[in-house]
Amino acid sequence: MPCRFPFAITTLTLAGLGLSACAGMTSPEQAARICEERARNAAGPTGKASIRVNNRGETRAGLKLKVTSDFLKGRDPYQVYDECVRRKSGQGPIRPLILEDT
Repeated sequence: MPCRFPFAITTLTLAGLGLSACAGMTSPEQAARICEERARNAAGPTGKASIRVNNRGETRAGLKLKVTSDFLKGRDPYQVYDECVRRKSGQGPIRPLILEDT
């Protein structure tokens, strides 16, 4: 009678590898939200400036500036979006990227 144990282990191992490959995927909707932000950051620097005055008349100023490597490399935001969604969800975008001028 032949031993079937090695076959069972091989089957379980291959099934486990398939499941673990999908475990890191996000939903297409969540991937779109994440990747839209990344594409906006690739379109140009973003930031905030603030000026605060307290009740003693003291003034404080602040500046936060965000520049991503995608922007520095001159990458197309639409390409960044498409590649990001495909990497995170395993499929193409569910909606087009719309970059608004602000």
